[in-house]
Amino acid sequence: MTGPRMASTPPDEQDDDHDRLLREAARGDQHALRQLLEAHRGRLRRMVALRIDSRLAARVDASDVVQEAMLDAAKKLADYERERPLPLYPWLHRLAAERLAAAHRHHFRNGRCVGREEPCGSWLDPSAAMLVDQLVAGDTTPGHGLLREEQRQRVREALGRLAPADREILVMRYLEDLTFPEIAAIRGVTEGAAKMRHLRAIEKVRSLLRDDASGPLP
Repeated sequence: MTGPRMASTPPDEQDDDHDRLLREAARGDQHALRQLLEAHRGRLRRMVALRIDSRLAARVDASDVVQEAMLDAAKKLADYERERPLPLYPWLHRLAAERLAAAHRHHFRNGRCVGREEPCGSWLDPSAAMLVDQLVAGDTTPGHGLLREEQRQRVREALGRLAPADREILVMRYLEDLTFPEIAAIRGVTEGAAKMRHLRAIEKVRSLLRDDASGPLP
């Protein structure tokens, strides 16, 4: 299993420039507000795109969900700046997650797509293949193509047997490239608890693969 990809991240939320922008934005400075929020737009769009059901994505663009979350943030920023309940990006992440959940509730009823019988919002849609690829070693030798596909299938099945909270930790870490402090803030747990949940999820996948009749990954 591989580690998370290195990704560009916004400026350190603890630096003086960030604090200045936050204070000015909270006081109504629109230029500061745009600077503050735009630094996180790309990460938030990726977060939404990883979780939006493909049938909803045909009607609602991830960028629209993020824009609604940004509008929510602008309205609530003064209260946020005064209280600072958690770092800015985890706070924005929660707002985007709330907007995405609202979009799913609007289009889906009782967990099923409007006008359809099958369940919606499966973990397999749309991030499963990406997560599988992150967790399977990247052997690119042409002769090993069948082996790689067998590995992917086994990892996919193991992930499908994880608790949703465990899969979410893996998505955050390997697909969103979130740090453990960010994951902890979003989940409302300590950093140590986030690390432990991640380790347990990885060990659970490995255990399921060992128990598989096909045997462990090479």
